[in-house]
Amino acid sequence: MSTGVSSVNDRINVSLQIIPLVEEASLYPVVDKVIDLIRKSGVPHVVGPMETTMEGDWDTLFAIVKKAHEICLAAGARRVGAVIKTDCRPGGVTIEEKIGKYQ
Repeated sequence: MSTGVSSVNDRINVSLQIIPLVEEASLYPVVDKVIDLIRKSGVPHVVGPMETTMEGDWDTLFAIVKKAHEICLAAGARRVGAVIKTDCRPGGVTIEEKIGKYQ
């Protein structure tokens, strides 16, 4: 019997807007390193002008979020802010169901 509660094994969406406090000239190169991390992770994702949305399980996606912060700090950021949005539901949620008809 389903409890109606989303499980960590369900597919969720996490949108990440990472905001490293670095010199202006370094901003895009640092963000590019984070996007490269996401690409190399193999999770489905969509890069947008303000944030990147990823699809996967809780543990995988939040490990990426943590590593994104570490990348920024290693690149010399004095501080790292982030806007993180999640979407989950029992049975999972996909990027395709949200934007597939627009692609």
